[in-house]
Amino acid sequence: MALRIPKGTLPQLFKEGYKFQQGVDEAVLRNIEATAELAEVVRTSMGPNGRNKMIVNHLEKLFVTNDAATIIREIDVVHPAAKLLVMASQQQESELGDNTNLVIVLAGELLKKAEHLLRLGLHPSEVIQGYELARERALEILAELEAGKVEDMASSDELKKTVKASIGSKQFGNEDLLTDLVVEAALNVMPKEPRNFNVDSIRVVKVMGSSIYDSKVVRGMVFGREPEGTIQGAQKAKVAVFTCPLDIAQTETKGTVLIHNAQEMLNFSKDEERHMEKIFQELADAGVKVVVTGAGIGELALHYLNRFGIMAVKVLSKFDIRRLCRVVGATALARLGAPMAEEMGYCDVVETVEIGSDRVTVFRQEEKDKSRTTTVVIRGATQNHMDDIERAIDDGVNVIKAATKDNRLLAGAGAVEMQLNKRLQAVASKTPGLNQHAIKKFAEALEVVPRTLCENAGMDATAVLSRLYAAHYQEGDVGHTGVDVEENSDGTADAVKAGIYDSFPAKYNALKLAADTAITVLRVDQIIMSKPAGGPKPPKQQGHWDDD
Repeated sequence: MALRIPKGTLPQLFKEGYKFQQGVDEAVLRNIEATAELAEVVRTSMGPNGRNKMIVNHLEKLFVTNDAATIIREIDVVHPAAKLLVMASQQQESELGDNTNLVIVLAGELLKKAEHLLRLGLHPSEVIQGYELARERALEILAELEAGKVEDMASSDELKKTVKASIGSKQFGNEDLLTDLVVEAALNVMPKEPRNFNVDSIRVVKVMGSSIYDSKVVRGMVFGREPEGTIQGAQKAKVAVFTCPLDIAQTETKGTVLIHNAQEMLNFSKDEERHMEKIFQELADAGVKVVVTGAGIGELALHYLNRFGIMAVKVLSKFDIRRLCRVVGATALARLGAPMAEEMGYCDVVETVEIGSDRVTVFRQEEKDKSRTTTVVIRGATQNHMDDIERAIDDGVNVIKAATKDNRLLAGAGAVEMQLNKRLQAVASKTPGLNQHAIKKFAEALEVVPRTLCENAGMDATAVLSRLYAAHYQEGDVGHTGVDVEENSDGTADAVKAGIYDSFPAKYNALKLAADTAITVLRVDQIIMSKPAGGPKPPKQQGHWDDD
């Protein structure tokens, strides 16, 4: 006879301080409750009318944003089930850079619908089985709902189709302006083979002041500081890039020099000067007009740089040094001295420009195919506003990247979700057994996207949804009617005619991740948490604790 551990002895298995929850009531329903709360946090930030969240993170940095990826990254989620949703959202962000909100909202809604079935008495494994069937079918149907393609990656009108909705959901009202900037920047660096498009080739520089309408695209790289010496610009210049400081070499060990008289003292410093002069003389003879360094520039070095008419720029970020090397075609040198011909870079224009009250240095290549990097200069009144615009631009660039891999487009504004809902309801009605209930609930969960768009825009969600259902059943299998958040009579419009498209790969991946996460949470029937490591936290330092 097998030895069976009675249920009551579970605490005796573990060390003191363990927490455990089991069964549908304690584990599954509590998990669903936690995920629903997280989904509600980001749901109100979804779509063009999504509201901002004000978040103060653990470093007391303030964020005001409606970008789900930033919200999720900055709030510290502790609940293990909610963490699964956070991980899925982060995966979507790293893979496709957009639709992170959809992953959490849809997973949260799927779990909410599952809760209803569990309370009716269905077993979690029956719900899981139905959800798995619905997920497979939904992904098949999604491929059939293609509403267009980005035909030509070198055409700005074609790229605008895919970018506009993504940016409009973050910066409603400024989407046309920002779409133009993103598309112009993308076309500047679009390689002959679009599949090799690199997101990192588009940089963003934020300069405080003025308004968003003064933002512009610069072909090349922009650094937010002016050159170190008196030389402020160079044309058709050879560029030398160093990662070491431009200064007198310091010995590794302490050396003692014994000097007997004033003459020896003068000769000692003269030798150092002569050595420095020789180095910069060699640079000047090699035709170098611009020197970039990732470390400090000594006063003596600066004197010789000015004397030989060489422009000196300090770039403190090692990542920016690498990018600059890519733009000018140089090799970063760790030693001080004249670079060889193949180690030198070339730049058409290096100039100091004034943007607002800030002076910045621009490295610009005039020829179109030559520049491997382009920079979007954002202007704005506050740092928070510029950060939010940067996030919208980042999403737009990522959508273009996704389109280079898979150029299919879907109808936006919640149209594709309504059509999926309709098709899955038909699938459920033909499915025998208990699975049909789960498939039906999966279909109903997709309603959350158009419903949220209506609620965030202050519309009557129930009335608009009933009009959407009617439109989709009349249209048959086309289903391009979505939510119109602008001043339209009945709140619905043809998304394709309005030019609102969603990226197919982003939507496909988000749907897959959301369904997988919901199923993973439903599979959990027991939570066992060990005691956190470490003793009690030390008390915070009180201000004025030593005042008498």
